[in-house]
Amino acid sequence: MAGRRLRVIGGGRAGRALALALAQAGWRVGPVLGRDDDVSGAAAGVDLLVIATPDAAIATVAAGVEPEESTVVAHLAGSLGLDVLAPHRHRASIHPMAALPNPELGAERLSSGTWFAVAGSDDPSLGLARAVVSELGGHGFVVDDADRAAYHAAAVIASNHVVALLGQAERVAASVGVPFEAYLDLVRATLDNVAELGPAAALTGPAARGDQATIERHLAALDPQERAAYQAMVDLARRLSIP
Repeated sequence: MAGRRLRVIGGGRAGRALALALAQAGWRVGPVLGRDDDVSGAAAGVDLLVIATPDAAIATVAAGVEPEESTVVAHLAGSLGLDVLAPHRHRASIHPMAALPNPELGAERLSSGTWFAVAGSDDPSLGLARAVVSELGGHGFVVDDADRAAYHAAAVIASNHVVALLGQAERVAASVGVPFEAYLDLVRATLDNVAELGPAAALTGPAARGDQATIERHLAALDPQERAAYQAMVDLARRLSIP
């Protein structure tokens, strides 16, 4: 339904990206409130109030907002449950599985088929969270409070840890004068293989084929500071390769 009303507390990238994306989708979006603004009446006159502050501040901010009977109050945190939004009756979580580097690019990504983890304390709350996803053209799935931390850990592994591993690849390649760009097509093809076949079937390399001699040569060639991470990934690859 076009014309829903949104207010966002939190002037960071995620909150501004969501505000911009929903404005482009036809929502009526008020000015984003920052840390110096009085938020006590922020839930008044809107259908959805999103608290997009750092995770550690959500509970304090939510407690400082006067509850409104019909307003859904939501956060964007991946690992937190709905309890941090007390004392509001209608509580929701809307966590986008997307990197939002700035509001403009973030809004574009939020409107480009992004996956969202949602939750709601009741039918109206969950219904509005699902409506946000639908009106952004996204895909939603429900994650219960008890599973939020594990869900978010998987998201961190899939995004942040992959970036950290590529940082290691860049360092090792640089140590022998090979440009990092030479590896990026390999990375893209690997992701395509995982998407088509699943992780286990897409796995190749010395750990998958039980080639310990090659692994030992790699470990001997690596800077000592790189060995622990390499060995940890060998162990994970072996775990994945076991039927």
